[in-house]
Amino acid sequence: MTTAQATEGRLFPRTPGMVSFTYRREFDEDVAGTLDHIRSLGVTDIEFSNLFGRTAAEIRTLLDERGMSCSSYGVGYADLQDSTDAVAAAAKTLGARFVRVAWIPHESPFDHQQALDAAATFNRIGSRLRSEHDLTFCYHNHGYEFVPHNDGTLFDLIMQSTEPAVVGFELDVLWTFFPGQDPAQLLRRYPDRFRLMHLKDLRCGVVGDLSGSTAPENDVALGDGQLDLPDILRAARESSIEHYYIEDESPSTADQVPRSLAYLASLRWS
Repeated sequence: MTTAQATEGRLFPRTPGMVSFTYRREFDEDVAGTLDHIRSLGVTDIEFSNLFGRTAAEIRTLLDERGMSCSSYGVGYADLQDSTDAVAAAAKTLGARFVRVAWIPHESPFDHQQALDAAATFNRIGSRLRSEHDLTFCYHNHGYEFVPHNDGTLFDLIMQSTEPAVVGFELDVLWTFFPGQDPAQLLRRYPDRFRLMHLKDLRCGVVGDLSGSTAPENDVALGDGQLDLPDILRAARESSIEHYYIEDESPSTADQVPRSLAYLASLRWS
């Protein structure tokens, strides 16, 4: 059977990437061995959000030796602003095209002014990353941004207040569903703004809120939880998403990650 025949009719005809946070405990102990394990699963694309005590150059060497790559580099909000050039240098050394931030420090509840301030920061830093370093900035939603605002939410306000040419987004499907939103509808509303996606699922029975926080054990294998992943992936196929990553924050990754990969491979258009 050819590769084309094997993927024909599949809803997700590719192997996803992996967020380093999924294997944060393992990376803390053994970076090279953890990369070997991820590679053994058939995964070659990594989003690093921690260098685990190594330099970017050291990690790039380990990736190159294994035929792997880093497409996105996640950093904190303070480093994004205060160490922009150093962040860009590390991202480029890793081989990443995207720089991602996943949390806006804020006073709860997240409000209109905090959303506008974040959007202004994203426009400013995104412009620098694009013009000076040829990198694309992406903001990863975390749930608290979906406070109702006018006819939408504060996440809509951030979308509408940022420049598409310099600010992209990484859709975390769990942190869209958890505060009561539909990830597929969000993709259809903004098909040209999302560039990256975190694939996750939420344990059945868990009720979400706007906190941006839930127990790690509530991350379950894809297909075992509450999210309508087939509909999300159908919407994603019509969007501008380039990289998909499994992120499993649970302590059960040894069992759950292989099942998530198998679930994605099993999905069909029908």
